[in-house]
Amino acid sequence: MRTTLIGMDTETAYETPVTLLGLGDMGTALARAWLAAGRPLTVWNRTPEKAGPLVEEGARVAATQAEAVASTDGPVILCLLDDASVDEVLDGVDLNGKDVVNLTTSTPAQARQRARWAEKRGARFLDGGIMAVPPMIGHPETGGYVLYSGDLALFERHRELLEVPAGAKFVGEDPGHAALHDIALLSAMTGMFAGITHAFALMDQEKDLDRSRFAALLAEWLGAMAGSAHGIAAQLASGDYTEGVTSNLAMMTAANDTFLVTAEDQSVDPRLLTPYMELMSRRVAQGHGDEGLAGMVSLLRIE
Repeated sequence: MRTTLIGMDTETAYETPVTLLGLGDMGTALARAWLAAGRPLTVWNRTPEKAGPLVEEGARVAATQAEAVASTDGPVILCLLDDASVDEVLDGVDLNGKDVVNLTTSTPAQARQRARWAEKRGARFLDGGIMAVPPMIGHPETGGYVLYSGDLALFERHRELLEVPAGAKFVGEDPGHAALHDIALLSAMTGMFAGITHAFALMDQEKDLDRSRFAALLAEWLGAMAGSAHGIAAQLASGDYTEGVTSNLAMMTAANDTFLVTAEDQSVDPRLLTPYMELMSRRVAQGHGDEGLAGMVSLLRIE
């Protein structure tokens, strides 16, 4: 956000100041992005020496967290170790009238509790989930972004500022939705990494295979299959789990034995695949072999 002061003969514009608490790898990357964009920045960290290089780039270092929060009328950005650290760092700090943006990793429940905590202390609150690693911050071409949820008016007020380090995506006024999206996306990524690990394990005994060439095929294939998420979403929305199905659960389950036999032949433990295969078999046994994958979502719900 740019603020303009209008005088009799001149018009002066200055960038909204930012306060950042926490200078780990991610916090430092955020700080450098705002400094590079010309944003006035005040920083605080438990170990002050981490702020040294940022001072040379234009940052102001506060002696205490209370001083940092009180130093500007801009948003207070939190990028700390965990949710408990937020309590420790801001214990006794006056937040009345402040805009607090929490980029500390948390659960959806913790984010909702933090929103209530901020409201009780007279602060406006926005929660964020960073979908990037530090080297991606400040480099929009890498595709990194931050998910935000909570106070929509607060998000719109600071959207320009928040888009400096990475893309900014608002995902709902429920304060827990940024954390929920964050964990859901990372869970999908974890499953993908499990599949990649299994795939390379299958190849590991074949010494004459080019791993780099296989990696290119693997990345291309996974990219092509990622679009299936849209079909699953459509089926979950409609309640018709057979909609648009080309390879149903019965067909896929029948092929699982081939995967398992190949793993045994290649001396590979199938443990990264078998839990998912067991869910598929259970759904087929329930009489849903004509469905796609969407119906298995219900098998993961804990009643």
